[in-house]
Amino acid sequence: MIKCIAIDDEKLVRDLLEDNIRQLPFLQLIKTCKNAFEAYEILEIEQVDLIFLDIQMPGLNGLQFLQSLPHPPMVILVTAYEQYALEGFDQQVVDYLLKPFSFERFVKACNRANEWFRLQNNQQSSITDLPDFFVNVEYTLVKIVAADIDYIEGLKDYIKIHLSTTEKPVLTRMTMKAMEEKMPANTFVRTHKSFLAVVQKITAVKRDVVCIGAKEIPVSGFYKDQLMKIFNPREI
Repeated sequence: MIKCIAIDDEKLVRDLLEDNIRQLPFLQLIKTCKNAFEAYEILEIEQVDLIFLDIQMPGLNGLQFLQSLPHPPMVILVTAYEQYALEGFDQQVVDYLLKPFSFERFVKACNRANEWFRLQNNQQSSITDLPDFFVNVEYTLVKIVAADIDYIEGLKDYIKIHLSTTEKPVLTRMTMKAMEEKMPANTFVRTHKSFLAVVQKITAVKRDVVCIGAKEIPVSGFYKDQLMKIFNPREI
């Protein structure tokens, strides 16, 4: 369960957030707060994994509150002001909900938080638990031992399966989307539109690459924030 609080100075919004949160089985609402100072009191006594945070509030706004936390939990910003989106993402927030938002959009943001939470807490599926499978390589069925996969590289309608047991990757006609559907989502993390890395095999996270042993896999700007959340590299 993801323990969460909601902070908003508008009661109608707090009530809406409370109702939405209670409909998702992986969320546990600890408290709703009308300002940042009430939230400080909760954070002192409760373990909080996720904050739904309004930006424009009297006294201390949401971004000031977030910047004041030495070790902030996951945050989903909830605001009527679109101009704060860029600053919010600079703070590595999970998502940005623009009021008024639909329940479907709320669920999408929460699912993203749930994925990050599972990865941060090592709840992802182990590659060693996955069944082996066969792929077609030049009219021959080749067995892929799932535990040997390091990462997947996409090449239009083909993928390269890079293995720990051989330097030469296995090239097969399959899309990245099809490969993602074959494996549990939490087994791989996308680092780039053309690369999927096995989470449990990543040995280092740098600014523009992740490492699996001596192998370096590119990281694009679009996926960098997700990686930073997963591996908590505030020290990088």
